[in-house]
Amino acid sequence: MFGRQLVSILRRSKLQNCLSNGSSSSRVFNQRPRFFSSELGGSSGAQRNALYGFRSLIKDFHKPWLRNMSTTASATMKNKEGLKLLVTAGPHAQKMVGIWLFGSAAWVFSMVVLGGLTRLTRSGLSMTDWKFTGTLPPLSDEEWLAEFEKYKQSPEYKRINKGMSIEDFKFIYWMEYAHRMWGRALGIMFALPFSYFLRKGYITLRLGLRLSALFSLGAGQGLIGWWMVKSGLEEPKSEYAQPRVSPYRLTAHLTSAFVIYCGLLWTALSVVMPEPPAESLAWVHGAAKVKRLALPISILVGITAVSGAFVAGNDAGHAYNTFPMMGDNWIPDDVFSMEPFIRNFFENTSTVQGGGEFSENTAKQALNPYSNLVRIEFLLESLPEKTNRTLLDHRILAIATLMSIGGLWWSTRKLDLHPAVRFLIGNTIGMAALQVTLGISTLISYVPVSLGTAHQAGALTLLSLMVLLNHTTRRPSMSLLKSLPPVTRTP
Repeated sequence: MFGRQLVSILRRSKLQNCLSNGSSSSRVFNQRPRFFSSELGGSSGAQRNALYGFRSLIKDFHKPWLRNMSTTASATMKNKEGLKLLVTAGPHAQKMVGIWLFGSAAWVFSMVVLGGLTRLTRSGLSMTDWKFTGTLPPLSDEEWLAEFEKYKQSPEYKRINKGMSIEDFKFIYWMEYAHRMWGRALGIMFALPFSYFLRKGYITLRLGLRLSALFSLGAGQGLIGWWMVKSGLEEPKSEYAQPRVSPYRLTAHLTSAFVIYCGLLWTALSVVMPEPPAESLAWVHGAAKVKRLALPISILVGITAVSGAFVAGNDAGHAYNTFPMMGDNWIPDDVFSMEPFIRNFFENTSTVQGGGEFSENTAKQALNPYSNLVRIEFLLESLPEKTNRTLLDHRILAIATLMSIGGLWWSTRKLDLHPAVRFLIGNTIGMAALQVTLGISTLISYVPVSLGTAHQAGALTLLSLMVLLNHTTRRPSMSLLKSLPPVTRTP
């Protein structure tokens, strides 16, 4: 029923926009937007900026080439040949919807970082039940004791945290509770403005369907998260196995979050920047060459980020805390020791991270502050079980990503590109180098919470830059292409 009402509202909104555009398109698109429009230096005097809000994405706004990012002509906006705007109610509507979508994407970014922090502090299994609408936290000592008793029945408490105090339990409980409630707050923050913009007629049918799909995927994240946590509350098959969530379910949870984030970011960019920056056909051709390289590299960046979820899900970051060698070898002996062969790419620690043994320092880092003797015995006895787990070599993927982005920079350094595109390529290679440095530092430091969280945030930042690069180098509309000069005119 809700779906039919949504489609009805979107169709009515589209009809209203078409009727209003028929009589006032000249007034809407020819006027100079007060906040974001600017004349284009070196091109037709009729050209104006249609990239509402894109300036705010880049810190160095004072640079002339950043102030002239748009090349959309007023004639293009009149007939809109080949250009389908996601928001057709004018500059103010574009600005409002853009701010909302960028804010939603930033909220998802913070959710991913908070989720990583929750996992690194081993707080994810502290809440042993789940309700879709959420519940109030414990408010009295009796309620806290009741929650603590539930946790004491979990395998994690029995095998790892036995002897934990109520104060320590409160810390991990609050971490998991904050993560869950932050996600529910995101749902409310997204749904209320969405309903308002629908009623105002700001959102077209195409945009409304896209946002509805993202909202549905976001609502499903809660179910995926509980499905993941539930796997960690089950008794492990081996008496020496460490209780943990399924790496497959953890990967599904993180991948879904990445898809939602990238979808929101791409949509927000499409709202505020309906046309890519292009002031000449030469720059368009240069951007097309960059696009052919940027797309497969973006896929590689995504695969590398997903492989990190398998590393985390199998605790592979605590194996072989050396770089570049893995202990005394370049390649572990048990890299393909599991059968059937395909399991090595998802359940073999040596294949995932490039490691498979626990050093004495690793064991010391993992000591349980609540019961040191039990914890050290548990680690030493579980070494055989821990040395055979998960996915492709995360190190190889990370180095391949860095080299690929470096190759992108090298192969495009002599192309005739819009300065904004060149600016993004430079920032992307810098971020890739920083991300590899963070990964190595996290590994050799035995995965401290601060570096581990920064490494996860760095992965999403690098992915953001790749999304922005792909969006900036997309093909302009036919109407814009027809209005562009062969080469950029200099003032």
